[in-house]
Amino acid sequence: MNRLVRALALAACVAVVFPVAHAQAKNGDEAAIRQWFAAFMKAFEARDVNATMAFYSPEVVAYDVVPPLQYVGGDAYRKDWETFYSSFKGPLHSETRDMHIFVSGNLAVIEYVGQVSGTQASNGQPTSMWIRNTSVLRKANGHWLDIHDHVSVPVDMDSGKALMNLKP
Repeated sequence: MNRLVRALALAACVAVVFPVAHAQAKNGDEAAIRQWFAAFMKAFEARDVNATMAFYSPEVVAYDVVPPLQYVGGDAYRKDWETFYSSFKGPLHSETRDMHIFVSGNLAVIEYVGQVSGTQASNGQPTSMWIRNTSVLRKANGHWLDIHDHVSVPVDMDSGKALMNLKP
């Protein structure tokens, strides 16, 4: 009888403690990812290519709103960021809405709608657009790195043109 009571007590502790410990780990990861995202956005707004690339895995695969269809590897994606940043002068501004973070083990997904605005380098005119972004992160050696980005804008299927003026 004593063994049964101990086994039931242990099972009750595991049933209560494991979900709490799992939730705390998940919440800790989510908090770490939110800090990661805030630091990433600081690098983005400063147009700092080196700081931006520090958030990516060297094996990153990215789908951006500009050609080609995909960027494979950090070197290719760095060139995309360099081109993007050079198309602006001064800092960039961003706004993030409807961000959701999903964490499962050493993988996480961040999805959000974001506004990017700044001054075009080519003509000095202000520009602003809303994008959709999904990023997949992998945790290795205690650090989160982006292994996949997907940035897009809606397309009018009849005209084949990107809809750059939509707002949430």
